[in-house]
Amino acid sequence: MKTRVYFLDVRVAAYRKSISRAVARLLGSCALLLALLPQALAVTCAALAAEMASPRVRIELSPERRQLIGVTFTTVKEKELTDTIEATGVIEPDEQLKSFVQTRVHGWIREVFVNQTYQLVRKGQPLLTIYSPELVSAENDFLIALRASEQLAQSPIEGVSESAKSLVDATLKRLRLYGVSPQEIARLRRERTVRDYVEIDSPSSGYVIERAAFPNMYVQPETRLYTIVNLSTVWVYVAVFQDRLGELALGTPALVSVDTYPGRVFRGKVDFIWQALDPQTRTAKVRCAFPNPGGLLKLGMYVSVNLKPTLGRALVIPESGVLRTGSHDIAFVDEGDGYLRPVEVELGAHVGHEFVVRKGLRAGDRIVNSANFLIDSESQLQAALGTFVPPPPGASAAAIAPSGKIDFTTDPNPPRKGANQVLIAVRDSTGRPVTDAEVSVVFFMPAMPAMGMSAMRVEATAKPTANGIYAAPVTLQSGGTWTVTVVAKKGGKTVASTQLNVSATGGM
Repeated sequence: MKTRVYFLDVRVAAYRKSISRAVARLLGSCALLLALLPQALAVTCAALAAEMASPRVRIELSPERRQLIGVTFTTVKEKELTDTIEATGVIEPDEQLKSFVQTRVHGWIREVFVNQTYQLVRKGQPLLTIYSPELVSAENDFLIALRASEQLAQSPIEGVSESAKSLVDATLKRLRLYGVSPQEIARLRRERTVRDYVEIDSPSSGYVIERAAFPNMYVQPETRLYTIVNLSTVWVYVAVFQDRLGELALGTPALVSVDTYPGRVFRGKVDFIWQALDPQTRTAKVRCAFPNPGGLLKLGMYVSVNLKPTLGRALVIPESGVLRTGSHDIAFVDEGDGYLRPVEVELGAHVGHEFVVRKGLRAGDRIVNSANFLIDSESQLQAALGTFVPPPPGASAAAIAPSGKIDFTTDPNPPRKGANQVLIAVRDSTGRPVTDAEVSVVFFMPAMPAMGMSAMRVEATAKPTANGIYAAPVTLQSGGTWTVTVVAKKGGKTVASTQLNVSATGGM
């Protein structure tokens, strides 16, 4: 028994020790992450700062190079812009065409003529009959006043005839206040009899969307018997985000499509924009009114809505014609003869697959429409190296290019992240070695803000080692593709130069 307890204690102690080691490792990892966080933030900020500060220069691309990287062009143009805001909504009744049926007296319903919802009724159509002691008494008073007025019409006593007429007017006004129809008042004048019920007629034409009238039901003035809505016009509410709200105005065209009628489009317009936004969705309600003469749009239908705001005439370029770096928007203008000039532009609204241009370009400018990223890298590279010098007017690039040749290699080959040795062989146009030259080597990698990397540049001066052979130590901070520029000068003149890409091994 003691042996079992001893082994149990040993196992518990080992278990506790393993937990302690795991907790220690976890705390160490957290400490390491906290220690590396400021460095990561610094690298990201440095990359963004480098991208903002990276200059761009005018570059030259040969037709072969353009074809190789897939450069295409487009023309800046001015046109009338119509945007499209897509949304969804539900068909609802026009509140301005809605009416309610209520009585102005207490009573009991006798007959109900309109006895179902969504039944179509016309203005003046009988809806129900009601018995009301108040109405019976008011009609009796009207008939008594009417007969008295007729009997006293020729009375010689001054004022009697006028008093009788005023009594008729008072009782008639009472009937009208009770809501008695003109047809019923005309019947009273004609038949001179009081019925124990009165017809209640529809105040408007439309569909009965609510019904609360049933035979023998007791009603009061606050009882809503029917709700009638005219569906000749219907409403659709859509939610529009605040960044698109400025494009809309009253009268903006709106199109509705519904899967019930494939291929059919119903046309309407915006007729009201709410002056408050939903704090949860940051959207505003926009009401669109649509004529519905055939009654095809039914209440509750789920529909697709396209709003078509007109933005006026403006300069536009395709979205592929601008390089958006986060801090700058760059377009490359074709100046002819193979030269491309970077231009910073100010963009406006994004309409479809195009951007409105506010500043930086003019109508008719020819700009690059593809491969902008590669061209931008080339422009930044040339700016960083500072080796680009445009040829003078009338001179070709071939006429001023150095005639010598440079052979470039590295040890190890390919180069790696860390220490490397570069070996450069310089020869003149006849193939003879060039000695006593000043040979410079520049490794350059453009900034990559998306990866949090700033631009990297490594410079070295190669020293002569043998007949026309030069060597220099180079330490690369990262693996990846580097652009290498080698320039050999003698007597202040460039005798040979080259530019190539090398891929270094190792991580970034």
